[in-house]
Amino acid sequence: MRSPVTGIVTLILLFLVAIVGYSSLFTVQQTEQALVVRLGRPVDVVSQPGLNFKAPFIDSVISIDKRILDLENPSQEVIASDQKRLVVDAFARYRIEDALRFYQSVGSIQAANLQLTTLLNAALRRVLGEVTFIAVVRDEREGLMSKIRTQLDREAEGYGIQVVDVRIRRADLPDANSQAVYQRMQTERQREAAEFRAQGGQKAQETRAKADREATVIIAEANSTAEQVRGAGDAERNRLFAEAYGRDPDFFAFYRSMSAYEQALRANDTRFLLRPDSDFFRFFGGASGKSNGAAAAPAPPAAPKQ
Repeated sequence: MRSPVTGIVTLILLFLVAIVGYSSLFTVQQTEQALVVRLGRPVDVVSQPGLNFKAPFIDSVISIDKRILDLENPSQEVIASDQKRLVVDAFARYRIEDALRFYQSVGSIQAANLQLTTLLNAALRRVLGEVTFIAVVRDEREGLMSKIRTQLDREAEGYGIQVVDVRIRRADLPDANSQAVYQRMQTERQREAAEFRAQGGQKAQETRAKADREATVIIAEANSTAEQVRGAGDAERNRLFAEAYGRDPDFFAFYRSMSAYEQALRANDTRFLLRPDSDFFRFFGGASGKSNGAAAAPAPPAAPKQ
């Protein structure tokens, strides 16, 4: 029969084996790398994900992220080569390439961010201080970012860090300078607009004067042609009147009088200061143009009867 003491000892041994086994195993995730430290001294770097072994109780495991990390740099004031002040907002992306060197030099991601911020600001001042304001803002921005990344990567290599990318998010003048530049640009644009308006007004006056001159010439030519046509028409009319008068003077005189009556005796315009026996009313007495008194003249006396 088995002794109870033997069962208890067995359970204790199994428990100790489980503790030792658990202390000897550690897992590395796909997004990290592990640094094995034995009594404060690094002994191994594990970069492959999976289950790994270590010495129990004397080894400790430090997990280090191997993904691309962000470095947000606060806005910095930089002086360009043309002595213009710039407010530069930049950021960087980096990864931990050498876990052992990283642990020995900075020890943590927070400390690495502080160190990289200092290095990034120094690289920004060196590179941007060699070029003009226009080059930073417009002309050479891409090349400048590449140059800053190269310098920062070279300096961060001593910390086991690889700089993947550096970007300038914003590069502007300070607020006071921006307002002054904006006002100067606004004044310049207003001056150009006034100049364009003056040139447009001058062109408009020239075009208007030319159009008025051409209109005057056209109207004068039209009036001249109209007078010529009117004169030719009047001559033709007079010729026809003369011809008609030559054929029948009495009818022509009657027609002219009727036309005169039509023109003279209009509505609200029929006042005349003429004698009743005026020659103007000769056709009122008859179509022959003789007065009624003349028509009613007494006949010569008859010869006396014998």
